[in-house]
Amino acid sequence: MADTALRYLDPSVIAQLGSMELRARLIVEGFITGLHRSPYHGFSVEFAEHRPYNPGDELRHIDWTVYAKTDRYYIKQYEEETNLRSYVVLDTSPSMHYQGQGPVSKLEYGAYLSGALHHLMLKQRDASGLMAFDESVHTVHPPKATPGYERRLLVALDGLVQRDAQGTRTSAAAALSEVAERITRRSLVIVITDLFETVAAHEDLLRALRHLRHRKHEVIVFHVLEAETERRLQFPDRPMRFRDVETGDEVTLQPAQIRSHYAEAVQHFADRFRRECLAHGIDFHELDTNAPFDTALLQYLNKRRRLA
Repeated sequence: MADTALRYLDPSVIAQLGSMELRARLIVEGFITGLHRSPYHGFSVEFAEHRPYNPGDELRHIDWTVYAKTDRYYIKQYEEETNLRSYVVLDTSPSMHYQGQGPVSKLEYGAYLSGALHHLMLKQRDASGLMAFDESVHTVHPPKATPGYERRLLVALDGLVQRDAQGTRTSAAAALSEVAERITRRSLVIVITDLFETVAAHEDLLRALRHLRHRKHEVIVFHVLEAETERRLQFPDRPMRFRDVETGDEVTLQPAQIRSHYAEAVQHFADRFRRECLAHGIDFHELDTNAPFDTALLQYLNKRRRLA
């Protein structure tokens, strides 16, 4: 049973499941099973969905299903008893639809991770919300911890995966600045993106992330790429034509001739973002769409524990 649960951390397995709701639940179950079997078993993943009834509590909040099973009164906990407010901010720009050699596209990977984060947050009675962007922010679901809200978020994620990205371009810097302005209450903001921008906009993108911190938000950036092709340019050693999904520009080259320089440039880019984020108290983590989801979920728990 435990080995079966751990399989649900594998993106190729998750991709075969029929619904976002099932994916989110099984990723989290696999993750928790892994925590119990790993050096990280000391992490506390407490799911406080109920608390004992106290005199003065409203009777309408008693969970009668639990009473029928236990002969004891328990109160359902709602948003006002929330511990943390969080937003998952998902990049849905055209470049996120790229799959490469991975089992899923970057957008699918990000959406499945988002779903698992929402499931984990809401199980912990944290208020969870969702934003999504391409050229600008186009989807907003404010944080809530009320029963049934998870399903609304997961349905929204399903829609984002199916969303037609034709005709849009990446404008992560402007969109993240918009996110900073829209979130008025201090929150944990988890940004899932491939950070694809024009080179000229890299400083604007860093400025947008600093803007989030200036607004007193805690921030995690998950940099999602398909590592084999996007980090290491592992394509066949023959002339190939590459096309920009946003501009339509094309270039023909032989990957082997530029592979080492390309990989060095990508690493330099990631290192720069990591240094800048670290300098401003932002967590920065690289994710590979071929890799299990537990790395990202563990980083979230690390962050949450530090904020407790």
